[in-house]
Amino acid sequence: MPLTEAGIYAAALRLIDADGVEALTMRKLATALDANPMSLYHHVPNKEALLRGVARMAGAQFRTVALEDAPWQERIRLLATDFRTLAHRHPRLIAYSFSHQPDFIQHEDPFLVALTAILGAAGVPLPEIPETIALVCSVVTGVLTAELNGALHQWASIEPPAVPTADDSGSERPGPDEDRVFRLVLDTLVTGLESRLTADRDGQAGRR
Repeated sequence: MPLTEAGIYAAALRLIDADGVEALTMRKLATALDANPMSLYHHVPNKEALLRGVARMAGAQFRTVALEDAPWQERIRLLATDFRTLAHRHPRLIAYSFSHQPDFIQHEDPFLVALTAILGAAGVPLPEIPETIALVCSVVTGVLTAELNGALHQWASIEPPAVPTADDSGSERPGPDEDRVFRLVLDTLVTGLESRLTADRDGQAGRR
């Protein structure tokens, strides 16, 4: 079967899911495809281009349920939760992309298109939508990065100085409930946006 970009990206994604980005080499990829390593370079010039193609392929898997009639708060929670589902489907690739590919989320991505529509429905003024998008993306990708690289578990396991590190039985306290933490993050984000929108409306009313 002839090599194609799509086939190369799909094989690379399988290797990344199994062993991580750092373990991926063009030689390993060629072996998985039963191809000559040099033949890969006819389709992808280098590993960086390969990883960008793989990230685009993974990002195209993003799906969310459109709830145009639902409150914007519910819609933004669903959007972020669906994005989290994608991140956990390919955790090693997505963690790498969040950290090394600042352009991982593009303006034509379904996630960004949906987020823009939700913020418009929420009443965010058009000039403020770009910075609000930046805020939401930073919060969501930040907590997901902490989940995927283990930092969230580490941070949640740190006890304040005045609190013992174990209960009376001597057992260590359990790790964080990541689902609950993610919901808390979304609740905090939504509350902050609600507060900002209310302040904007009150300010506009006061100027009349």
